[in-house]
Amino acid sequence: MAAYGCRLSLGLLTSISVRTVLQFHTRLVPRPSRPRANMKISQITRRDIIDALSVEKVRWSGRMEEPEFLSRLYNLAGIPSTDSRFSDAAGDIWQHRINNYDWDDDWVFYDPRFNLMNGDDDEFLAFLCETIHPVVRSDPTEAERICQLYNHYLRNDGFQIVEKSRMSGKPVFVGRFVGIGVTPAIAAAKATLGATDPGYLFQQITRMEAAVGTDPALAIGTAKELVESCCKTILNSRGVPISKSADIPELIKQTTKALELTPDDIPDASKAADTIKRLLNNLATITQGIAELRNHYGTGHGRAAGAKGLGSRHAKLAVGAASTLAVFLAETHNEKPSKTP
Repeated sequence: MAAYGCRLSLGLLTSISVRTVLQFHTRLVPRPSRPRANMKISQITRRDIIDALSVEKVRWSGRMEEPEFLSRLYNLAGIPSTDSRFSDAAGDIWQHRINNYDWDDDWVFYDPRFNLMNGDDDEFLAFLCETIHPVVRSDPTEAERICQLYNHYLRNDGFQIVEKSRMSGKPVFVGRFVGIGVTPAIAAAKATLGATDPGYLFQQITRMEAAVGTDPALAIGTAKELVESCCKTILNSRGVPISKSADIPELIKQTTKALELTPDDIPDASKAADTIKRLLNNLATITQGIAELRNHYGTGHGRAAGAKGLGSRHAKLAVGAASTLAVFLAETHNEKPSKTP
């Protein structure tokens, strides 16, 4: 009976998850009793991200083993072990995640030694950005998808993960506080264009929104690309051939013609003809202005020698105009079915 009781106790012990086991070691590394003052990313948002990674079956360490990944962010040799057989965190992580594999996949988020649930926003964002670093995750498409997943939840607390630089042609990300306020034009673009093309167009809107206050040049360049993509999506949908050399004015002209919105298609007898003509011409002029800003200050075409960077207010103008025009064209396209068989 005693042997049976011993076996039962061992069985219960081995079934305890890593979250319970780690509670026994809080005397070594005390868990903070309350969130820190600079913790603006709530525990709700952090848990949502952790749960989403689990549902999507995303391996947070990418193509690396977990000790190797964590060593990019922490000095594992200087962090105590929760297993008496090992002298530091590198040993017990290897034992329980590689050798025995008896810790939960999301153990790191609840381990008080790393304090990702209650720690500083910068530390939590640095961890997320590292999971989509080119060295950790080689597929840029997958990295972009995971980045969108993070931003879906982070925006609730006013944060975004955005592209900071490039490494061998692949994006390197950084987390930034951008505020909770949402530009109405961008909100409308998300609602309208997201339904039209939930893939690439939505990525452009998200990138544009995140960069308005932090990277005006990127926001301006992406605004121009958004209008181009919207026009091409509409033209392709309506079976209209697109010239490879078509610039913004030509794309707008083709798109408004396909939608039967060009000034030439409006009867002069209409009382609103002059107003509609001015509106359409102004929209085209705004779009051309965005293209010119892109050429001089935005991304993609290089900057002129001695050019000064534009500020957030310029980016807001470009983003607002592009979003308004794109929403107008997309809504018209959705309301007016193509006559092409």
